[in-house]
Amino acid sequence: MKQRKKDGKKAEIYQLPLQKNNLRPSRPCPECGKMSQQDSYPFCSSRCRAIDLNRWLSGAYILPPPPQKTDEEE
Repeated sequence: MKQRKKDGKKAEIYQLPLQKNNLRPSRPCPECGKMSQQDSYPFCSSRCRAIDLNRWLSGAYILPPPPQKTDEEE
């Protein structure tokens, strides 16, 4: 891909290839158990990623409230 600079000269833009030592290690998908893929990490596919997002948005994952102190504990 080439772009022009303000002075009219052409400037080339290069994308560096990803190096394998900088990638995250593959691990099982939290939804289905298949090995994860780089483009949808930590999931194996965009489908599993969407399933997990839907669970968060629908309230299926709920964090428990902090324990309440009773009158006897105070």
